[in-house]
Amino acid sequence: MDPRQPSRHLSAPEVDFTRSMDEDSMVDGPLISADALHSAIRREFQTLPTPCHAALLSVLHVVYVTLSVLVAIMCILKEDDVEQCNSILQSVGGEGAIVFGKVFLWVFVLLFTICAKYHHRQARTRGYLKFYRRIQEVIHLPLVFHSGGNAMLLWILVSKIPQDLKTYLVLAVLATELLVVLPCLVYYTVKVVQFNQERAAPDVSQEEHSHNFSVTSVPIETGFREGSSLAEVVDKQADLIEYLKQHNTLLSRRLLNLTAQH
Repeated sequence: MDPRQPSRHLSAPEVDFTRSMDEDSMVDGPLISADALHSAIRREFQTLPTPCHAALLSVLHVVYVTLSVLVAIMCILKEDDVEQCNSILQSVGGEGAIVFGKVFLWVFVLLFTICAKYHHRQARTRGYLKFYRRIQEVIHLPLVFHSGGNAMLLWILVSKIPQDLKTYLVLAVLATELLVVLPCLVYYTVKVVQFNQERAAPDVSQEEHSHNFSVTSVPIETGFREGSSLAEVVDKQADLIEYLKQHNTLLSRRLLNLTAQH
């Protein structure tokens, strides 16, 4: 055979054997628009049910203080109605009714605090770290003030002071609690309702969106810098890592679902 004669066999095209079947399926599969994926992720927003709990606790607190004032006036300060009140309250008495009511109210405040902390921790794991940090102090204030009020009531009840003065001091403590705790609950309710209505994206998505689409955006720095709290940086990074794990899982699930739909 003449070596100068062209070969009868055509050279086979080069094949990239390093590309896996998974990559082939992803490349050959239908393309998914960013808007469709973003809208699918936004549907995963979960509202916080705690505004209803805070509103109910506020109403309960107002009712308790109102009834306590009526019991103190009718059953303690007015001597003519003491016997009638004792027949209704039996062995509990006016002071006992106020104290037992205060204990039940404190239990409800404790249950609200536990419930609110649970739901806000869930929101933090879903990526809403800024909202969690902004609202967590307000969650503890009602319980702190009620616990302090319980200590004050205990000191007043065991102290050796005239009965009328003791009653006025008890009512003053209850009124102070109401004036401090009620604005906290109203503020908390308003902020959470706004959060539920905004249905904002998680913090990471908001920062990424502002970084990519803002003309005057400044690159977001990550890490420890002078003047910042190391504990805060570590806490934030831990929360972001936990969120990114769940976010990647959600992205994979949505990609599979949208690919199957297309």
